[in-house]
Parts: sequence; C-alpha cells; structure tokens
Amino acid sequence: MKVYKFGGASIKSADGVRNLFRIAKMACDNGERLIVVVSAMGKTTNAIEEVLYHYTEGNLSAAISRLEQIREYHEQIMDGLSLSDRSMFEDRFSAFENIIRRETPTGTYESTYDSIVSYGELLSSSIVCSYLNEHGLRTKLTDMRSTLITDDRFREASVDFETSTQRLKEAVGGDFDICLMQGFIGGTTDGRPTTLGREGSDYTAAAVANMLDCDSVTIWKDVEGIFSADPRLFPSATLIERLSYVDAVELAYSGAQIIHPKTIKPLRNKNIPLYVRPFDNPEAEGSCIKDSDDYTPPQVPILILKRNQILISLEPKDFSFVLEESLEKAFSILNRHRQKVNLVQTSAIRISVSVDASRYFSELIEDLKSEFAVRYNDNLELLTIRGYLWDVVERESVGHTIYIKQQTRRSVKLLRNSTL
Repeated sequence: MKVYKFGGASIKSADGVRNLFRIAKMACDNGERLIVVVSAMGKTTNAIEEVLYHYTEGNLSAAISRLEQIREYHEQIMDGLSLSDRSMFEDRFSAFENIIRRETPTGTYESTYDSIVSYGELLSSSIVCSYLNEHGLRTKLTDMRSTLITDDRFREASVDFETSTQRLKEAVGGDFDICLMQGFIGGTTDGRPTTLGREGSDYTAAAVANMLDCDSVTIWKDVEGIFSADPRLFPSATLIERLSYVDAVELAYSGAQIIHPKTIKPLRNKNIPLYVRPFDNPEAEGSCIKDSDDYTPPQVPILILKRNQILISLEPKDFSFVLEESLEKAFSILNRHRQKVNLVQTSAIRISVSVDASRYFSELIEDLKSEFAVRYNDNLELLTIRGYLWDVVERESVGHTIYIKQQTRRSVKLLRNSTL
C-alpha cells in the first residue's frame, strides 16, 4: 500500500477534488491500494477557529453566522462536483452545528479547540469519500478520532503507536480501492477528539505509513517539490530533487513549510521514502526524501525564513552565573507554555532564546519574571542558511539589524529585524 496526502490547498475547490480523483484513479488502475489522507478544505481551519472564538466568548449569533459561511463554502464545492449523496456531509455538519447551538463550552480551551476544529477534516473527508464512490472508486471512510489513538495533550497530542497500529490494521481490512482518512486529528482512549498541531496532516500520513509498513508516502502540494528557498521570497530558488532524512528534518525544524517537523522520524525508522510532488502536474517527479548510498547534500545554499519571532533575554535576579539550574528553570517554563525554541544563546549571566509568537506569550513572560529579569524584542525573523556561502550571508545581512548570528559547520542563523 501507498499513502497519498492531500493538503487543504489541493482540495480547496471542486476542480481540486476532481484532480484528487484523477491522481488516485491512476494509482488504482495500476493495481495500487491506497490510503488517502486529507486536510480541511482551503482555509476552513482558520474559519472554524473564528467560530470557536465567538463560541467561547458567548457570541452565539456571530458563531452561527460564520458557521453558515462554512456550510455555504462546502455546498459550493459539492454543487461544483454535482454530488448526489450528501448524507455524510450533512451528518457531520449537523453534529458540528449542534455543538455550537446547544452546548456551552466545557473543559479547557485546548480540549474545546480540538473537539470543534477537528470538524474541518471530517467535513472534507465526507465530501471526498462520496465523490470517489460516486465515480467508481470503492472508498472506505475511517474516522481517525477513534482510530489514531493519542494522549490527552490537546492541540499537540502524541500518538500511541501500539494501540493505533491495531486499530489501523482493522480499518484497512476488507475489499476496497481507497481507505480515506483525516489528517491532523485523533482521539484519546476515552473518546475525546485531539489534534496533532497545525499542519499535522503530514505527520498523520507518516505515522500511518509506519504502522502499516507502507511502501511510500506522497505529499501532493501546489508547488513543484522542495526548493532551496521559498520562490516567493527568493526568486533564485531551485528545485531540490533528493534529500536525506537528516537534511529534511533539519530544514523542517528550521521552519521550511514544505513538510511538518515531526513527519520524518516515523519514515526514517522504517526507511519509507517520502515524495513531494506537484498536484497540478502529477507526472512530474518532484522531490524525494530517502537515505541512499550515493546521496550527496544539495550543492546550493538552502534558505529558510521563519517570521513572527520574539527574542527573549533572561538574567538571574541575583546576578548569578547561568548554570544548569537556570537553564533547567527557563526551559521548564518555556515548555509549560508550549513555546517552541528556535534558537538558543548563552553567556555568563544571560540566556537568550528565539521563540514563535503565540497566544501564550503574555502568560509566558509573567511566569518567566518570577525567576528572571526579562527583556524581549518582537517582530523579528529567523533566517537559516544551510550549506552557506559567505556572499549569501553578507547579502542577507545588508539592511538588517542582526540581533544574533550563529555559525556551525553547515549552517548560519541570522536573527534579524523583520522585512515586513
């Protein structure tokens, strides 16, 4: 079996769903049995987050108004597909609507978030399943809330591979062409929905491939493959045809948007290749991530720009040296507030970290102030140059205030003021 993953941009319209069908049918006509993982359509996750905001603020009319816009968007896609059987969609949407209309928020914000935002994938998968079945591909829909079992760390849940493996093997039993699954979502053993973090559908595809020993994973994107930089920001970017697992995970961790940072580990553990291929040109080779004896690193610098960074500098209040105890305290607080640290620098009396801007930031700063003297700079960006050339480093430094510059054997990191 092979795993195909289609992101929200790939199925944001009726034409996108029809293209998914064509790609899947080509594989099935060649004798493949597919697992297809889909994200929410277009910007649906963002729209549902707006519903969630109004819902948790008690503004029912605003929540219902945004909910109706979500319905209209999906109905336009179904109309464009001339979809006859809309019963699965209606069932999912009614369950979603009932939560908003009839229930008051219970539990934590994070658990409420997962219960509501998971409906983006549930709606998209119901439409895709109906369309594939109506056009002759025997498709089995799997609800990942009861199949991909996770812990209860809502919004960033960890997968229980042992329990999930058994449930996935049961899900892919029987006679079908395609087993359709939702990316990004899972559930606890007691039935509460969870999510794996934004862009977690890539990780779903990789985890499923690992547990079912699949031949490969293909992520279908609206780009030609993996580039040496974002072509929208760096016009000289070039396509990278091959990457090792290590190089890929370094790029993902540094902020490359093409793959989710957690995606590589379950694939590398079983040497499963990952392909990134263009959705609009399925005959193109795209890029491949896999270890091989003849692999050589890319011969061009790779630039990854990560925006919305905040530099936080911490000093012990008693002016003591920064020792292991201070580092442990700082990172314990950062972890408690779910802050991803993208860069660390220490001196005798100072710890400096670059973190993503988030809704938890104000609470984080107050917590840090209980242990440290705190200063911070916001509206920064972190540029990582892997396989750097000094003329590229100098070019990317000109016109910027450089707050931190770090150099290793293969990479240079520049924390600089934002260009926006």
